[in-house]
Amino acid sequence: MAEVPRTTDGDGTPVPQRLLAAATRLFAERGYDRTSVQEIVEAAGVTKGALYHYFGSKDDLLHEVYARVLRLQQERLDRFANADEPVDKRLRDAAADVVVTTIENLDDAMIFFRSMHHLSPEKNKQVRAERRRYHEQFRALVEEGQKEGVFSTATPADLVVDYHFGSVHHLSTWYRPDGPLTPQQVADHLADLLLRALRP
Repeated sequence: MAEVPRTTDGDGTPVPQRLLAAATRLFAERGYDRTSVQEIVEAAGVTKGALYHYFGSKDDLLHEVYARVLRLQQERLDRFANADEPVDKRLRDAAADVVVTTIENLDDAMIFFRSMHHLSPEKNKQVRAERRRYHEQFRALVEEGQKEGVFSTATPADLVVDYHFGSVHHLSTWYRPDGPLTPQQVADHLADLLLRALRP
């Protein structure tokens, strides 16, 4: 893959990152539908031609806002799932990590869940498939622990996964960086709740 060209002015941040940062800020402040392409390029200090070169459309920008977080989470889940550790440790690490990475990218998550319906049907389908892959791999850890007798089989693995991700998707409605809990503390509490729910 060719290296992303760097800008020659400003702080040297590559154009795609500048566009994404500007789009994320504006989508979070105003909403996706109330943000124009012109406002994004002005905030990023680039031309419309640059935006269309890298992203093709505003829809592509919205997709990338979420896709970059999902890519990060998928890479990390792959690492946890394949680690040489007992299944309860691997699941706990994965459960805590998705909370921390969601909080660290809260604007992206909030924008996405608020604006996902604006995506084209094709991109909507693509994102759903990417999310499904993540959820299925997470569920496989629960099922592995259930088969080994480490986790209870009283609750179906699907429900366990939905329960945890319901909490994750709800973070943007209540978590505040200046609140009493750090991202890691929230992650530890939610991961411990999940593990307690799975105890035989």
